[in-house]
Amino acid sequence: MTFRQNAKRSALAAAAFAALGLAVPAQADGDVTCNAGPQKAWQKMSKLKKKVWLEEWELLKMQVEGDCYEVYARTKEGQSIEAFFHPVTLKKLVVFRRGQEIYRADGFTG
Repeated sequence: MTFRQNAKRSALAAAAFAALGLAVPAQADGDVTCNAGPQKAWQKMSKLKKKVWLEEWELLKMQVEGDCYEVYARTKEGQSIEAFFHPVTLKKLVVFRRGQEIYRADGFTG
């Protein structure tokens, strides 16, 4: 294999890995804590779906992560985000895009 062929193959592989990285939802550090208390006091996830809709986000996935509600969504601009909500108040606490924090509620330290 010539140098030119090898360089072309390497460039194609790098482009493929970069494209895969863009398709993966944002990843937070996983250390978010909501101090939400027992789950019996939590609001239903169906109510959170409405909040996500009001944010004008396209909901991709919603789950319980630790003691928080975690939402994977796409903004109206098409950016993949990961957001954490308090399960009792449904307050938006922190939002990540591509692993970078882009929003944090005032006073939230979790």
